[in-house]
Amino acid sequence: MSRTYGTFETLRQQNAVLRDTVALNSGIQLAAWFNQNDTVTVQSDHHTLSLYVADGYESYHKTPHGWKNGGGPDRFCLMPKESESSWDIRDNLSFVHLYCTDEHLRDIGEKIWDRSPASFRLDEKTFASDDKITALYRHFLLDCDWQQQANQLALSSASTLLMTHLIQHYTNVQWQLPKVTGGLAPFVLRNVLAFIEENLAQPLTLADLAQQAALSEYHFARMFSQSMNMAPHQYVMQRRMAKAQQLVRHTAMPLTDIAISCGFSSASHFSNRFKSSVGMTPSQLRAASQ
Repeated sequence: MSRTYGTFETLRQQNAVLRDTVALNSGIQLAAWFNQNDTVTVQSDHHTLSLYVADGYESYHKTPHGWKNGGGPDRFCLMPKESESSWDIRDNLSFVHLYCTDEHLRDIGEKIWDRSPASFRLDEKTFASDDKITALYRHFLLDCDWQQQANQLALSSASTLLMTHLIQHYTNVQWQLPKVTGGLAPFVLRNVLAFIEENLAQPLTLADLAQQAALSEYHFARMFSQSMNMAPHQYVMQRRMAKAQQLVRHTAMPLTDIAISCGFSSASHFSNRFKSSVGMTPSQLRAASQ
C-alpha cells in the first residue's frame, strides 16, 4: 500500500534535493535528502525519524528561546505527528527520513507485544544521539542500493528494527522487548527455507517470510537467526549467490537472465554483489569454468 507523506511533499517544494526514495511494502517510506541554504516548516499527520548522514553543523531548530543548533553526522531528530517544527539550514546537510504512521507503530506493537494503546505518542527529539539508531541506519539503510529489489529484505528488516526501538525508548509506552528463546520448529523452518528457494527471484521482505511461519517479524527474525546462525536477509543473499554460481558455472543462460532469476533488477548491481561474494565477476567465473 502507498500513501502520501506531508513532510516528504513539503521538502519537495523547498530547496531540498531528493537523492533517493523507496516505499516498502508495509507503506513505510524512506527518503534520502540533501539541503542547503533553506528554511523549512513542517507539520504533518505522520511521524518522521530524521537521521543526519553528513554535515548539518549549521542546521538550526526554532525553539521558544531562539534558534538552536547541535546537528552533525549520526545525530537524529524525531518529529511526531501533529508537531510543528521550523528549521534553518545554513550550510550543507545530507539526511535520511523514515516516514511512518501511528498505524504502523500499532501494528508492530500488536505483533510483538500482543497489545496496543489507543495511539503511540512519540517523544519529540532534536539533535539527539543513539548508538543503536546509528548502527541500524548506517549498516542497513546506507549500505545498500534502495532501488534493487534484492535489498528489500534488508530495508524492511531495518525499518522494523528502527520502529521497534522507537516504541521501546521514545514513546509513551516504552514496552520492554519480550524474550525469545529457541529457534523455529523443524517443520516451520523447512517450509520457510523451501519458500525462500522458490521465490529467490522475488523482492522478498521480512513480512513475507514471517507470514510463512505465522509469527511477528520480530519473533521470526530472532527465531530464524537462532535456527540458522544468521539473519534472514543474510541467508537469502547467501542462497541467491549460491544459485547464481550454479547457473553461471553449469548453464549457458545469459548473465542478465541469471541476475533476474536471482532477484536482482540490475545486471551491474548483480555483478558487483557477485564479485564481492565470490571474488570475481560472473563473466570471469564463467570463463574460468569452461
